[in-house]
Amino acid sequence: MNNQKQQKPTLSGQRFKTRKRDEKERFDPTQFQDCIIQGYYRRYAETLFDILVAGGMLAPGGTLADDMMRTDVCVFAAQEDLETMQAFAQVFNKLIRRYKYLEKGFEDEVKKLLLFLKGFSESERNKLAMLTGVLLANGTLNASILNSLYNENLVKEGVSAAFAVKLFKSWINEKDINAVAASLRKVSMDNRLMELFPANKQSVEHFTKYFTEAGLKELSEYVRNQQTIGARKELQKELQEQMSRGDPFKDIILYVKEEMKKNNIPEPVVIGIVWSSVMSTVEWNKKEELVAEQAIKHLKQYSPLLAAFTTQGQSELTLLLKIQEYCYDNIHFMKAFQKIVVLFYKAEVLSEEPILKWYKDAHVAKGKSVFLEQMKKFVEWLKNAEEESESEAEEGD
Repeated sequence: MNNQKQQKPTLSGQRFKTRKRDEKERFDPTQFQDCIIQGYYRRYAETLFDILVAGGMLAPGGTLADDMMRTDVCVFAAQEDLETMQAFAQVFNKLIRRYKYLEKGFEDEVKKLLLFLKGFSESERNKLAMLTGVLLANGTLNASILNSLYNENLVKEGVSAAFAVKLFKSWINEKDINAVAASLRKVSMDNRLMELFPANKQSVEHFTKYFTEAGLKELSEYVRNQQTIGARKELQKELQEQMSRGDPFKDIILYVKEEMKKNNIPEPVVIGIVWSSVMSTVEWNKKEELVAEQAIKHLKQYSPLLAAFTTQGQSELTLLLKIQEYCYDNIHFMKAFQKIVVLFYKAEVLSEEPILKWYKDAHVAKGKSVFLEQMKKFVEWLKNAEEESESEAEEGD
């Protein structure tokens, strides 16, 4: 009897390795289509966008190339209304999302189209402006494309400003002025909008008048605010430089007053700038017991400068709030608040009424309990002095 175990048959079968050349390619017509389209789009992206916008290939200057028949299915042949341009914007948006490599080509195309504006009719420019505004709003385009509008010839002939009106109207319609401002800031374009006008018309007044009359009051206000902020920053920078040089106070005061008039900056704003500039010109001692003495000595020197810009009650109140905030934010100054206020009272930088108003209800929350306690005796003294003055006046009558 054979003791060897017979091998039992198995159902697994034997595996054979398939040669790579024998494998069949998967049938995928969509991939085939994408490969063909990708090849053509990469090579003819500019032509594609020319056709979609202008209805045919564009020659330099913006006219259709010779022997070119315009197709009816394009931006320039469409109706001149925002709804139609929104529909076209969706086409471009979907196309670029589907074929990401077209993004750079499309941006270059729009820059080119903006340079060609003079070659288009007014209606074509309006449609392109509305379309561009929608594409900026939905993020298909970057606000850096607006650089093309600063072309000297376009600006000189008023084409840039007129185009910008339609563009910003559609952009703000899709988003709001805050979103538009954020996009402009991102590409450092927020302070360049006045360059849409020739050099002799680059003023806040002209910009505001032009765009307000065109129905873009929010854009006018935004630019005015930007200019004011810029002027204030420039004022503070120059002020600090003058103080560092040790310029005479009379010269500094004259300069500040000229800037106030030129840029329409109110005195309460100016006193805040002067205070910040004065406090930034010295390196403060880190020891609390010494910083109060240092501050009094420093501020006594600058009292005549500060007094020149506290001629209004509101300016005095603004200065008090600035002092309060500064002493709270710089912990070594917490005990110096009352000493600074008393110094300014004696130097006629501050007067009784604003101090009493601040104490009663015009202070802010920062360090409130500490500063009110510090001021308690001085305020009582002010009130008594005021009552005595009133009594003396009555007796004199």
